[in-house]
Amino acid sequence: MTEKWLEWAQQIQSTAQAGLTFSKDKFDLERYRQLLELSAEIMSSYSSTSMSTVMDLFHKEEGYQTPKIDARAVIFKENKILLVREKVDGKWALPGGFADVGVSLTENVIREVEEETGYRASYKRLIAVLDYLKHPHPPQPYHYYKFFLECDVTGSPADQTLETSDVQFFDRNGLPELSLNRNTKSQIDLLFQYLNNPFKQPYID
Repeated sequence: MTEKWLEWAQQIQSTAQAGLTFSKDKFDLERYRQLLELSAEIMSSYSSTSMSTVMDLFHKEEGYQTPKIDARAVIFKENKILLVREKVDGKWALPGGFADVGVSLTENVIREVEEETGYRASYKRLIAVLDYLKHPHPPQPYHYYKFFLECDVTGSPADQTLETSDVQFFDRNGLPELSLNRNTKSQIDLLFQYLNNPFKQPYID
């Protein structure tokens, strides 16, 4: 699903970062820095992002490059799915976000649900692990794995939170405009296959 220019740029960036991490030869280090700049130039040329912004992103990365983890909660109620309205773009997404260091995957999801919805959540089961590049998301500079965990909730929703402005349940035929960086219509359709289907095996790309 990814653009070829983005795939090439990501591979170059990953190679450059690994080389800058492990190489000791000063000439090799200079070559890897040149590769990093080439990757940034490709991303800048094919997107609306400035070269300096891309380089700033790359300079924040250290160590061997691995996919980042995005963890999302799947919460069903009365044959509907819970979505939150993101303040950053006004569109709707499953509660969740990037996994933080130092806590488990389920702890991340439970915290995100409580912070973004006001509900108290408990983990139920793993539904899917999806590769960002294999789905119709907008181009991103990094590679992500998306974990979808079904949860149960108790309590009442918040009117709004620091990151969200609304919390609602939607049926599969009445979805609002989705925040495509976070989730797609085809992914929501996939998740609905697990509604009232407790023995269905997790889907993994």
